[in-house]
Amino acid sequence: VQLQASGGGLVQAGGSLRLSCAASGFTFDDYSIGWFRQAPDKEREFVAGISWNGGSTNYADSVKGRFTISRDNAKNAVYLQMDNLKPEDTAIYYCAANIKAFASRDSSTYRYWGQGTLVTVSS
Repeated sequence: VQLQASGGGLVQAGGSLRLSCAASGFTFDDYSIGWFRQAPDKEREFVAGISWNGGSTNYADSVKGRFTISRDNAKNAVYLQMDNLKPEDTAIYYCAANIKAFASRDSSTYRYWGQGTLVTVSS
């Protein structure tokens, strides 16, 4: 089982990045997917989630209207489009897979985790 997050980098405030999460080793469309992030000296927090078929999404209030999560089950991939980035978005971003049909905000319910990709937003 593997979840490979990519697409992080350094961007100026107001800029955009698109994160990707490539999955393998499990039946991808049986799982909802969540993105989480962890900033230095802070706890990991939920960012966005998408249901097994992409029909339902949910977002943290802090990113609502700026981030968009999507998935392509034919490619076993999930994406996080991040627009109007702010310095407080700086963190390591992780994708995770949850056997439940709808993405939970509770990280303890996720079965598989990727290694993370670093996003740095400069002011």
